[in-house]
This record gives sequence, structure tokens and C-alpha cells, in this order.
Amino acid sequence: MESVTPVNRNVPAPKKVTPGLKIKSFFITTLIYIELIIVGAAVLFPIIWIVGSSFGESSGLANATAIPEHPTIIHYKELIEKTKFLAWYWNTFKIAVLNMIFSVLLSTSTAYIFSRFKFKGKKVGLMSILILQMFPSFMGMIALYILFLNFGLLNSHIGLVIIYAAGQIPFNTWLIKGYLQSVPKSLDESAMIDGATKTQIFFKIIMPLSKPILTFVALTQFMAPWMDFILPRLLISSNEKKTLAIGLFDLIKGNTNTNFTMFAAGAILVAVPITLLYIFLQKYLISGLTAGANKG
Repeated sequence: MESVTPVNRNVPAPKKVTPGLKIKSFFITTLIYIELIIVGAAVLFPIIWIVGSSFGESSGLANATAIPEHPTIIHYKELIEKTKFLAWYWNTFKIAVLNMIFSVLLSTSTAYIFSRFKFKGKKVGLMSILILQMFPSFMGMIALYILFLNFGLLNSHIGLVIIYAAGQIPFNTWLIKGYLQSVPKSLDESAMIDGATKTQIFFKIIMPLSKPILTFVALTQFMAPWMDFILPRLLISSNEKKTLAIGLFDLIKGNTNTNFTMFAAGAILVAVPITLLYIFLQKYLISGLTAGANKG
């Protein structure tokens, strides 16, 4: 006799999708796509407009268009030949690189101490830097100006590097500390058993394992001097030591300056290094953002 396979009556029947649910799902999906298109257009149009303006023939803002009829690179040539753009570019790049290096070292070492060591005042110290990061740096501009005046750091790139690197220590410390607490302390203990010092553990174990979060911090600190205007305007006075933000602003300030297309060309050249870094370091940026949000 043939065996009869028992029927499993506990298996739920497949749910039928009603026409109403299909219409609702289609409607929601359509709204999402429309919203994404609107947001994308709002983000891309200013970029397209400024790129097109930099290649336009006119130097004024009124005649600038997103798609010029006769593209030209004359504004890029004038920007380099008639201004100190290359000097401003080098000044900003130098400050950005130094700020990136010192910020990563200072913030990582501070976060390493708070995440790995136990000492008196640790909780108070963490709360202090948490409170300090709530206040923007420009609140102390007058005090910084007087302090730098007494130490002879006015009109100096070193002064800007000090402010940028020290000003971001509170925020970056909390960010990196959350990541370091996900790194097992057993690695430190194993290295100490093998005879490694605290310095060797920091540079040979902690920093290589913290590459994602350090890449994020390095990139954000590299970007800061390119976009900052207030502090360089306060501390830098000579034309040779200006940063790009000040130099480009001087092209369009006042009623008689109509170098808007030259300003657009400078803005495009400023965006090039930052855009390239974002493209090549995108993987580390995403992992660094998610990893740095760990509860610590």
C-alpha cells in the first residue's frame, strides 16, 4: 500500500494582497521618488549653476547662467594671474594638513586615556569636555585676539592651527572614545605581556584598529580651514597670508566689485580636493560614522 503523506494543517495560507494595499503602496513609493527628485534638484542646481557660471563669458552675477553659450576658461586664468590665488590656496592647504595631523593625534591620545585608564577626576573631565563642546569657538574671539596679540601669534598660520586643533578636541574625544571602547582591552593586555609599552600599544595597535573613525576625524578637520571665514578674518591681516575664504570674499565685497564668475571659478577649485577625498575615503567615512556612535 502506498503511504499517505500527512497534511500539515498548521501552515498559514498565503495572504492575499488587496487592490487597496497595492494602490497605497504605489502611492507611497511615488511620493518617495518625487521627494528624492525634488531634494536632488535642490542640491544639484546650485552646483550646476556655479560650475556653468565659472565658464561663462560675463563677469557679473546678472548675466551668469548654468549653461553658458560660449564656455571659456578665461576666469580661471585671471584668477591665477591677477590675484594671489595660488598663495591663498597653499596657505589654506598647509593649515588644513597641519590641523588634520595635530587634531588626530591630540584627540586620539585624549580619547585613549579616557577609554583605557582609571584615574581621579575622570568623570568630571568627561563632563567638562562635554560641556565645552556646546560653546562655539567664536564666542571667545576677543579673548583669543588679546591672547594671540600678547604671544605674537597674530597674522600667523600657527595661531589658526592651534585654534582649529584645540577647539575640536572635546567633540572628537567623545567621538573617538565611543569607538575605542569597542576595541577589546585584551589586546592591550596581550601586548603588555609581550613587553610593549603604552606608547607602542597606542601607535601600533590602537591607531591601526581605529582607522575608520580616524579617517572621519581627519577629513572633517581637513575641511574646516577651507570653509572657515570668521577666525582667519580676525587673525590674518596681510594679503600674502590670507586663506581662500578671505581672498575669495575680497573679490566680491563692495559695490564696485563684480568678479562673481571669478569667484565661482575659485569655488570650483576649492571643492576639488574635498570632493576627491570624499570619493576615495567614502568606505571609511560610513564605517567611522556608525562606529563612532557606540555607547561609551
